[in-house]
Amino acid sequence: MNRIFLAILAPLALLALSLGAQNQTPAKPLRVLMVTGGCCHDYANQKMILAEGLSARANVEFTIVHEESAKGKDDRTHQVSIYQKEDWAKGYDVVLHNECFGAVTDVAFVERIARAHKNGVPAVMLHCSTHSYRAAATDEWRKCVGQTSMSHEKNRDLLVKNVAPEHPVMKGFPAEWLDARDELYKNEKLWENFVPLAKAYGKDTGKDHYLVWVNTYGKGRVFGTTMGHHNSTMEAPVFLDLVSRGLLWACGKLGEDGKPLPGYGPTQR
Repeated sequence: MNRIFLAILAPLALLALSLGAQNQTPAKPLRVLMVTGGCCHDYANQKMILAEGLSARANVEFTIVHEESAKGKDDRTHQVSIYQKEDWAKGYDVVLHNECFGAVTDVAFVERIARAHKNGVPAVMLHCSTHSYRAAATDEWRKCVGQTSMSHEKNRDLLVKNVAPEHPVMKGFPAEWLDARDELYKNEKLWENFVPLAKAYGKDTGKDHYLVWVNTYGKGRVFGTTMGHHNSTMEAPVFLDLVSRGLLWACGKLGEDGKPLPGYGPTQR
């Protein structure tokens, strides 16, 4: 009787071990396209801060496109070359925008960028990406970002308040956090799918402005924050933790507990 039982048990045990090994197979890293460059910020260092900081927090691999205008870093009219292709985001799981080209007026060019996200490619919008392409006579980029903003307040310390502590992106973010020496972007219009996550008070305007949010644009999920003017903000663990959760949320890889889904954490590669 024991022999028969063992004969049945052994194959079952092997099957369980096999299934367990399959469950432990590392997930493929999320393929992140980072587009960066333009005026007013230290993008040469920020691209490394972000790539290294997010790679330490999530199972991601980066392709970085960093371009500056031939006219000089302060030229805001440059059109990033990768965006010239209709399928510019093909092959990537998410696009991280950290660029500053606010004077581009080519409507077809701007709408081509936005269309990739409307068709389903997730996006992360950081700082001046919110002000990029604001000179173009189209709202598609603004709808993609989730808000319209044309200017910011003076550079000063910002007391950031968590207004959605139960949202997975904000789990782990403190109730209040001092973002030292940053620019508060003014919310001029919040589009219909904008979900506010954090705010700060603007001394110049005398009112609060949302500076962390999520958005849905067509089929695409978008995470955004206008924090990050200085490298010191981007280097802060609280900021990198936030952006990491936002990126995973946009990709559908963040649990309700604010933790990466199995296979997408930093130790699960």
